[in-house]
Amino acid sequence: MSRRKSQNSVKLILQSKSINEGFARAAVAAFVAQLDPTIGEMADLKTAVSEAVTNCIVHAYGGESGEIYISCEYDASRKVTVRIKDKGVGIKNVSEARRPLFTTAPEAERSGMGFTIMESFCDKVSVKSKIGKGTAVTLVKQLKHIK
Repeated sequence: MSRRKSQNSVKLILQSKSINEGFARAAVAAFVAQLDPTIGEMADLKTAVSEAVTNCIVHAYGGESGEIYISCEYDASRKVTVRIKDKGVGIKNVSEARRPLFTTAPEAERSGMGFTIMESFCDKVSVKSKIGKGTAVTLVKQLKHIK
């Protein structure tokens, strides 16, 4: 994860079932709540996590069951890093997948806005993917300092 020294971290492994998307959101939110983020910061992180987990559920395993790996950490500067990883099919062209409205599942009425939403709510989003090996999305959100 980050190169700075982590103050705290957590790891989860979930089945790639849509019912677990809400759990992933809640688990990350509960962990980050230790930092007393603003309501807006918490909503931003929860939304970004939902999008990343939904991408794993919908695209990574082609309808088959698989695992979603989530790790979350924060450092002394209140920088939160969340990594959502799968071992699914991978993304053929990450640059194309990150374009607004691009979707590989138009028949499922997907908007193709997942990465755009993640980028809107986080300070940094990185995506690494290998065909047949899976995808890792890293979300970084710098929380405001408490006065």
